[in-house]
Amino acid sequence: MHKQPKKQLQEIALARVKDLFKEAYLIFPRNPELSNRYIQIARKTAMKINLRLPKELKRKFCKHCYSYFVPGRTCRIRIHKSRVTYYCFTCKKYMRFMLPKKSSR
Repeated sequence: MHKQPKKQLQEIALARVKDLFKEAYLIFPRNPELSNRYIQIARKTAMKINLRLPKELKRKFCKHCYSYFVPGRTCRIRIHKSRVTYYCFTCKKYMRFMLPKKSSR
């Protein structure tokens, strides 16, 4: 038996992670706990292969309690100065992200 190349494994893992995020989005209105579980599975899959999650996926869950974010239902999103702030209703913690600087043209 031969091992698959690392790049190929990462592509497969990324596809699986994206599918899990899509499923978490679809199942959330009926079962929020299951969507949180999908996020945990996606994170574990990415960590096992040493895969970096894309920026748009990183902002869809809490980095403290790993609950899936739905604005208004599980989190509050605010923009203040040059930051975007996510407040998780589950664990009551904040995540802050810098906004890209505007080019002065």
